[in-house]
Amino acid sequence: MTDLREIYPRFMLAPLAGYTDKAFRQIAHECGAEASVTEMVSAEGLARGSDKTELLLDRFPGENNLIVQLFAPSADPIERCIPALMKHNPAAIDINCGCPVPKVVKTGAGSALMRTPERMTEMVRTLKRETGLPVSVKFRLGWDSSSICFLDFADAAYDAGASMLTLHARTRAAGYSGTADRQAFKVLSDHMRGKDVLLFASGDIFTPEDAEDIIRNYGMDGVMFARGAIGNPFIFRMSSEFFSTGSYKLPSIEDKVDTAIRHLHLAAGYYGENTACREMRKHLMAYIKGIKGANKVKAEISQALTESECVMALQKLLEEK
Repeated sequence: MTDLREIYPRFMLAPLAGYTDKAFRQIAHECGAEASVTEMVSAEGLARGSDKTELLLDRFPGENNLIVQLFAPSADPIERCIPALMKHNPAAIDINCGCPVPKVVKTGAGSALMRTPERMTEMVRTLKRETGLPVSVKFRLGWDSSSICFLDFADAAYDAGASMLTLHARTRAAGYSGTADRQAFKVLSDHMRGKDVLLFASGDIFTPEDAEDIIRNYGMDGVMFARGAIGNPFIFRMSSEFFSTGSYKLPSIEDKVDTAIRHLHLAAGYYGENTACREMRKHLMAYIKGIKGANKVKAEISQALTESECVMALQKLLEEK
């Protein structure tokens, strides 16, 4: 279990399609995240040698603990992608059984696997047999409110050899709406008590208080910050401080602006100025949400075409103080 804790520390950055590229993972690491999971990677795309898919597995300098999340409808593309996957020397592999997006679900992947657990178990067994690496599974409560099956799904994943399980406490039908059912974490932790598996929580975890509550009162081993980390990578440091000392320091406006600019610079260095300015808008707007004068700056960022224009807009927030 000690070795698994090195791979799956208490506070992790969740896999977020369109967000957890290597620039964001690097920022999260600099802000205290000990591990992050890649954006979900198509096993089929990887097996076919797609350059765009391969880019999702790029590491930032010093990223030793690379956890790759794969999505697929069955074990066949999983098995075929393994040679390409192993070239990236991952520390662990996660299987996405939770994505509710229709274009993923209609292929039989993502949360569609909640209705075909036998396919998930074959994926876990295949990865364990062919790679020897720790395998984790991220899943939901069930397909909808009439088909809650997360306990049986967890049992199946564990029996197949999963080392870590992450529950997003919503159904596929709920998507990201409504409120995550935090009580389900306690039900899962009680159900799996005594088994050699790590349990992580996902869904509506936005503050250090949320994280501590879930770990201390609901029996989970850790949490994955998803939307709670967008524009707020400081959540990792704050949660660690709160868990250890009972208090934490909030980021200042300067911290937010400086980190947003650092994030932008990293993205520009990795992907080029034009791509970075376009793709970073969602991140930059999240960093400055709630700051005085942010609405005007958001309008400027949405029109910015160069790195310097973005930086100049962000720095105006420091003048508003």
